[in-house]
Amino acid sequence: MAGVPRSSYYRAAKPPLRATADRDESVTFEIRSICEEMPRYGCPRVTKELHRRGYLVNHKRVFRIMRKEKLHCRRKKRFVRTTDSNHSFRVYPNLVKGLIPKRPNQLWRSDITYIRLATEFVYLAIILDAFSRRVIGWALSRHIDAALSVAALTMAIERRGVEPGLVHHSDRGVQYACDEYVQMLRDHNIEISMSRKGNPYDNAMAESFMKTIKTEEVYINEYRDFNDAYSNIEQFIEIVYNKKRLHSSLGYCTPEEIEAKYHKPKPTLATQESVSAMG
Repeated sequence: MAGVPRSSYYRAAKPPLRATADRDESVTFEIRSICEEMPRYGCPRVTKELHRRGYLVNHKRVFRIMRKEKLHCRRKKRFVRTTDSNHSFRVYPNLVKGLIPKRPNQLWRSDITYIRLATEFVYLAIILDAFSRRVIGWALSRHIDAALSVAALTMAIERRGVEPGLVHHSDRGVQYACDEYVQMLRDHNIEISMSRKGNPYDNAMAESFMKTIKTEEVYINEYRDFNDAYSNIEQFIEIVYNKKRLHSSLGYCTPEEIEAKYHKPKPTLATQESVSAMG
């Protein structure tokens, strides 16, 4: 009908190369910004973050730009377990096998790892809310003892309180089985659960966090001393992990967003009827 060849029609409809280059330049700038802020983000998370910033791009294009710009994830190091389960304290049964929490403060998970500084080791204990994967308690110390795990638990209780039916799950490490820690759980009517012997998957969520903080924070920094490590780890946990980092297991939301959605007021019957009437 137009009197022109089909190829000429589609060539005219195709955007000029300069416009395509400009769009790539804009997307590349945002990708660089994301990778600088989150150096362990791979292509899927970078793509999701671009969507949140209003860029309609697919993962193939993001992968192409990241490969061209050499914006690859930084190399991971081996994860090492630190807790010692060879002790004489009581070991509690696993209460959480197959349990999927439906609300915050239903299931807490805990773990401990080491962090190498220039001249010493320090130890990090954390407590996660399994519903949102939010870190609700943590402590950093030069000593791996009961005081370390108790400090993390104390922070979690002070921040969240304790609701009926709350279960605390950990591995069989002495820091969690010792009298001081167990008594604190009992004093707050928190049910005690521990992983089965020789089964690392029972506490995989907490161990996954430890892997994340190692690869996304610890291994890409060289801390001067204990205070420097504390400051950077606090920033990562409280700001990056809890409030900014997208979690694939949470539908690429942050822990803070998941809890905000849960606590968002549900529409009442009266509100629904009012909306229907207005419609």
